[in-house]
Amino acid sequence: MDWFSNIFATVQQWLFEGFVQPVAFAVGAGNLLEDGYTATGWLVVGLLQIVVMVLVIGPAQRLWPVEAVTDRHAIRVDVIYTLLHRLGLFKLAMFFTFDEWATQFFGFLRAKGLPTLQIDQLWPGVTDIAWVSFLLYLVVFDALGYWVHRFQHQFHWWWQLHSVHHSQRQMTMWTDNRNHLLDSVIVDMVFVTVALLVGVGPSQFVALVALSQLFESLQHANLRWRWPNWVERIAVSPRFHRRHHEVTLGHEPGITTSHPYGANFGILFSCWDMLFKSAEWKGGLQPTGIQDQVESGRDYGRGFWAQQWLGLVRLFQRGRNASG
Repeated sequence: MDWFSNIFATVQQWLFEGFVQPVAFAVGAGNLLEDGYTATGWLVVGLLQIVVMVLVIGPAQRLWPVEAVTDRHAIRVDVIYTLLHRLGLFKLAMFFTFDEWATQFFGFLRAKGLPTLQIDQLWPGVTDIAWVSFLLYLVVFDALGYWVHRFQHQFHWWWQLHSVHHSQRQMTMWTDNRNHLLDSVIVDMVFVTVALLVGVGPSQFVALVALSQLFESLQHANLRWRWPNWVERIAVSPRFHRRHHEVTLGHEPGITTSHPYGANFGILFSCWDMLFKSAEWKGGLQPTGIQDQVESGRDYGRGFWAQQWLGLVRLFQRGRNASG
């Protein structure tokens, strides 16, 4: 794998020198160049993800689709979201703003005596082996992802933003990154904060997120794949996650169903849904969308900017209704 590492490093260096370094100097963040080089890995990893999506998941969708493609415009909008997130543009913006601020803030608190939550100090030696630490952090972040996702449905204000993701009625491998940007900022802040608290290194954080993102692209794919039952009890399959997006499930907070806030919130592992009683094994091949969108024609926006604007409108309307 040395050849792969060399190619990766060459591309990363080229992108860093040609794009990230000039931006860092332009915004007065020249002191962050070392971390900026690590952040450039997002761009390279994103390119690799898109290659896998186009060459592997895309053909599988065409061979074994759940439904026929009838709305290519909706898919093109999702491609915009994917490029924005997977090519590192969103992550780089967060890196030069919140991520660095959070690093400095936690460094200041620790200097003042803030107790550490780093796993290696709580369990000495457990992270000495790279693959062991990677798997450990993967489980920790997947559990966090489950609860963040569940709260996106359970908290009414958060749902007003997260509903952008669920308003896609033509689900494909591009749908994963279809999110309101404010929602993405909130989620990124949560994960970066926890990463700093438990001591995840920058390169390891990139790998954790990249693996999760690629797997989530598979989960959202238009695939009529049914995995063996024992596999679905471990990993989230496309069928299991499509059930999460089905109209009939009733995603809106307060809807009276067997799962009032939705079901199947797992990111990588389905065990969290089984453990916390939110697993729904039936279905997985039905139309997707939001109940009021389908039944009463509520507009969630057709284009990127319309989706972003209407998300804010719903959020502030909710705030005014709550305060009134």
